[in-house]
Amino acid sequence: MSGDIRSYRGIEPQLGEHVYVDQSAVIVGDVQLGEHSSVWPLVAIRGDVNFVRIGARTNVQDNSVLHVSRISEGNPDGHPLLIGDDVTVGHHVMLHGCSIGNRVLIGMSAVIMDGAVVEDDVIIGAGSLVPPGKTLKSGYLYVGSPVKEARPLSQAERNFLPQSANNYVQLKEDYLLHVQQIS
Repeated sequence: MSGDIRSYRGIEPQLGEHVYVDQSAVIVGDVQLGEHSSVWPLVAIRGDVNFVRIGARTNVQDNSVLHVSRISEGNPDGHPLLIGDDVTVGHHVMLHGCSIGNRVLIGMSAVIMDGAVVEDDVIIGAGSLVPPGKTLKSGYLYVGSPVKEARPLSQAERNFLPQSANNYVQLKEDYLLHVQQIS
């Protein structure tokens, strides 16, 4: 099953093996999705003025928007969007030209802006705003608008990060087997 997958200026999105893209999702241009990743209903991923790279076993949940910043005189590389492995992008998240490490959970309705860097093993609380250029260090929970370091992650939370991603790998496998479009 695949959504609305579109080329832009002759560049087509590249989907890894065993990827699920809901039929209502839109993926445009220079976008690469790693194996076993999933893109859920009403997600928009635009790799038009820069590129998007999404790692393995990463899930992008309903109503999220993923975009990039263009190359300009003041920013010669622009800001691509880079997302690592085993990342959970919650419902209604906005990711714009930022870099997300591995084993990160981004809470519902969070916004992460251009040039922000989220290191490995981080949880970002629902509704948080990560301002442009901010770095979130590995091993912490961050909350608020603008985001602030709340506390170190517990071992249970660290263990949950890959488990969260794996839950979506299992769910997308079920969807690949059992979801059928009804006309």
